[in-house]
Amino acid sequence: MAGIFVLKTMSLKVSIQGFEGSFHQIAARQFFGKSVVVAPCATFREVVELTRAGETDASVMAIENSIAGSILPNYNLLQKSNLKIIGEVYLPIKQHLLVNPGVALEDIREVHSHPMAIQQCLDFLVKYNWKLVETEDTALSAIHIHQHKNKHTAGIAGKLAAELFDLNIIAENIHTEKHNYTRFLVLQQKDVPSNNADKASISFHTDHSKGSLAKVLTKIAEGGINLSKLQSFPIPGSNWKYNFHADLEFDTIEQFNAVIKNIGSLTEDIKIFGVYKNGNSK
Repeated sequence: MAGIFVLKTMSLKVSIQGFEGSFHQIAARQFFGKSVVVAPCATFREVVELTRAGETDASVMAIENSIAGSILPNYNLLQKSNLKIIGEVYLPIKQHLLVNPGVALEDIREVHSHPMAIQQCLDFLVKYNWKLVETEDTALSAIHIHQHKNKHTAGIAGKLAAELFDLNIIAENIHTEKHNYTRFLVLQQKDVPSNNADKASISFHTDHSKGSLAKVLTKIAEGGINLSKLQSFPIPGSNWKYNFHADLEFDTIEQFNAVIKNIGSLTEDIKIFGVYKNGNSK
């Protein structure tokens, strides 16, 4: 617990994908506090590389969305990075229509944002005869609107972008699906001890004999552990053999350790990415 307390009270530098004002920065603030300093990155690979190189203290990386599903390339980055998961954030994705101060709804002619954000808000946008312009990032759209001071252009982004770039929210919560969450992993070079850990992320592969995966899953269930995520990945260079990523939820660390021991003989390799506190408050 002490390690977690130090992390959340120090001003740390954290690498994120995207620009300042992005949902990654919101997730970083939610985990580390508002004083966290972010290092914006163009790619997820750069996000983890900065932490691996010690240029940032931690990384915040999206791993799945409740609507779009898993971000499969990021699981591969996690596997290769050797970074440890020290926590997670489940962030509700709330999209707002942002404009420069003084701009009215009838002034808008164009709306700029990331293609996914535009798709998430189509039920609202189709009510108006606006030109929809796709950009590479929601926060970047907000930055451009602020810089150009255009009264005929609006952007779709989160509340933090409006705060950082002095924009007005002219229409709140314009996203169609109101229960849209993105799960972010918090990564560091080393484990951070947590006395209240109740979740772990692991990867493993079996000998791929008949029923081998079922035997592992049975042992996990018999140990009283909830398997909240199971994702398969082909093993490069193999003939249709797979590695499995699993998220396990448990009551005590002793329960988790016992299950890991019990499945050891049923697997050819087990890697523990991290043991941490479940971020899903539900």
